Amino acid sequence: MEFFKSAVASIAKGAAFPYTFGDRVDADQSIWTLHNGTKREDGSRCSIFSFDVSANRNRLPLAKNALRKFRTLRHPGIIKVLDTLETDQLIYIATERVTPLPWSTKRKALSEESLKWGLHNVAKTLKFINDEASSVHGNLRAATIYTCESGEWKIGGLDILSSMKEDDAVIFTYGSMVPDIGRYTVPEVAKDGWDSLRKNPVHAVDAYDYGVLISEVFSGGFSGTDQIGTTKNVPLEMQASYKRLTHALPKMRLSVGHFLEQGSRSGGFFDTPLIQLSEGIENLGLKNEAEKDAFLSELGAVADSDDFPEDFFKVKILPELLKSIEFGGGGPKSFALVMRIATKLSEDEYDRRITPVVIRLFSSPDRALRVCLLDNLPHMIDHLSQKIVTDKIFPQMVTGFGDLAPVVREQTVKAVLVVVPKLSDRVINGELLRHLAKTANDEQPGIRTNTTICLGKIARNLSYGSRAKVLSAAFSRALRDPFVHARNASLMALAATADVFAEDDCATKMLPAICPSLVDKEKIIREQASKTLNIYLERVRKYGQTLPDSVLPPPGTETGSAPETRISTPQPGTVGGQLMGWAVSSFTNKLSTAKGDMQEENRTIGKYDPLQHALEDLAILEGLGVSTPPGTPLPHRPGLGVHPAQSAPVVPRISSLRNVTPAPTAETEDFDDGWGGMDDAEDDRFAETWSQPVVEPFRPSSSHASKPSSASSATYDDGGEPDFEGWLSAQAQTKQQSKKPLPKGLASKKVNPAAKPAVAAPVKKVSAVASKPVAKAAAPAPVKQVKEDDDWGDAW
Repeated sequence: MEFFKSAVASIAKGAAFPYTFGDRVDADQSIWTLHNGTKREDGSRCSIFSFDVSANRNRLPLAKNALRKFRTLRHPGIIKVLDTLETDQLIYIATERVTPLPWSTKRKALSEESLKWGLHNVAKTLKFINDEASSVHGNLRAATIYTCESGEWKIGGLDILSSMKEDDAVIFTYGSMVPDIGRYTVPEVAKDGWDSLRKNPVHAVDAYDYGVLISEVFSGGFSGTDQIGTTKNVPLEMQASYKRLTHALPKMRLSVGHFLEQGSRSGGFFDTPLIQLSEGIENLGLKNEAEKDAFLSELGAVADSDDFPEDFFKVKILPELLKSIEFGGGGPKSFALVMRIATKLSEDEYDRRITPVVIRLFSSPDRALRVCLLDNLPHMIDHLSQKIVTDKIFPQMVTGFGDLAPVVREQTVKAVLVVVPKLSDRVINGELLRHLAKTANDEQPGIRTNTTICLGKIARNLSYGSRAKVLSAAFSRALRDPFVHARNASLMALAATADVFAEDDCATKMLPAICPSLVDKEKIIREQASKTLNIYLERVRKYGQTLPDSVLPPPGTETGSAPETRISTPQPGTVGGQLMGWAVSSFTNKLSTAKGDMQEENRTIGKYDPLQHALEDLAILEGLGVSTPPGTPLPHRPGLGVHPAQSAPVVPRISSLRNVTPAPTAETEDFDDGWGGMDDAEDDRFAETWSQPVVEPFRPSSSHASKPSSASSATYDDGGEPDFEGWLSAQAQTKQQSKKPLPKGLASKKVNPAAKPAVAAPVKKVSAVASKPVAKAAAPAPVKQVKEDDDWGDAW
């Protein structure tokens, strides 16, 4: 408690130590008190070794020696020092976050593979201390070994570490003041004291202590000198070398350097996958492509193994892989390993170490890396916030929709399913649908198929207002795709999204679109179409059962208003009604009675032709004069009166009724523009097929003009019956003067100037139409039937 008070007091007084103390960590057999800590500047984790001078003044030389050695002796196997503080009252040493090794060895929580890996790291560090630094550690045991966050073993306890070149080294004077040093004292020191180290090899003490450490970690603890030299729990391949380490004679002991060499040989006890990987990861950036691929393959084989320390992959290998990917061209294989290791990270660690790198990698132009990012997006999406996905990931991802490489476009479409839950409605119904509309028409059939599948799976993420419209258009188009799997995907998507469409749309839009697939050339399409059709039919049937039997009022129900009548339907007793009656009945009757006359190919001039007179009457009612061949009197037909006091007017000369076309309207012109036309060959064929013999008009002779006759031409009303023969025939002549091709079956709506009637000599005027039109009219000649081409309807 006094220590905490002094520590807080020293910090409060402004001591320059920018670290915050945390929980105390139990560390036996040490003059130091270990605390977990954090750096105030960035909150990074650390450990703090503290020494209270007032409480342990007699061991102050050991603390000062450790402080000096930590500052001057730098090696990866020695605890990394971040900062130090020394005052008259205390000594602080801030280091990387470490944990005492006995926490794991006493619980036997480490596998044999991990123990060998740790001993290998300690051996390399001791070799450096003995050979390169010409020093003796003198205090090596499990209590002075610590594990860092990567799981690597680091050497601490530098209290009596001394150079053998110094005559006044701390180890000679204060070696016996180390806590619990008696149990680990080497035989020669126990017999002759610490001065005996001067006449023995430098490695002798540390080699013996290293042998004790081997026995301690494999046995889970150290019981005393009786345990030294026994091979119980020591791996068989290590036992011979282990015995030489603990030899009673200092000069017969195997140095740690030689022990390391023996174990690192091919097939030796240090020739393990974990040790090889730990050494290879440090030089990953220096390896060539072949060596790098081989190393990554080995790393991937052991990444998920329980025999390997999880912290080593998270802290040691993961940063090296990220560095290699971002700067050293690690490539997709390295990133795949990163994703496997990242699954072991906490959310805070993921956000701090993985997310920033992923955001930067999405802007990389490397296609292989982009594909790898998209493939591994399912492993990352749960760790990415909606804001990061919408603002940083998706804008970079959509560039793949227009990439020249098909594999990038395809993987981008697949990745849509992963990111959609993280996107806003505005992005989904705006930018995303625009990109999917392009990939739906991609030249690659696989991309079109995946786009259809994607739309089917994100259907419920689309807005309610545009959902049915977008999906019906996309699926209907995919049903006509020449790629069989694209059609199958469309049918499956339609089956999965049947509840998205309204019942009216199911009956009027989706069922007609599905039906052609029932006779598809591929069996799988026909079978899937049948299943999908049944789904929609069942839905429509259920909906039909909810509809009323009829919406019409019951018969005999009287209402306050008069019954509604169609305005366009003439009432009985009117002129319009009589004209309509003629159009429906009289003209039909004449068709049946004049059947024999109409079948004759060449009609004689003197023979009465009912169709000819019907056409003449129609022309008179329309304000056009149609004459009969010379010498043929016009018979009198009831209901068509002619004023006897006027002379016959000049009958306009019309080469053919088919030259007369109705004036175009805005509606018909728009119809033409939207549907296009057919080619010239088809147009000429239709013109030839539907053409009829031209009725040559004549100029009445003086005898006809001077004699009024009841049989002269008279006007009559056809009730609006269209002259399809003349209309379709006129189409052939006007087509030659039109630049724009016409649709099949439609004629030009412009009047042909060449068909302008020529004015002939004046003839007798015809009186106005009688008040009552003729009840019957001649039937037209039969029209020659034409068989349509198979491809006529393609443009529709």
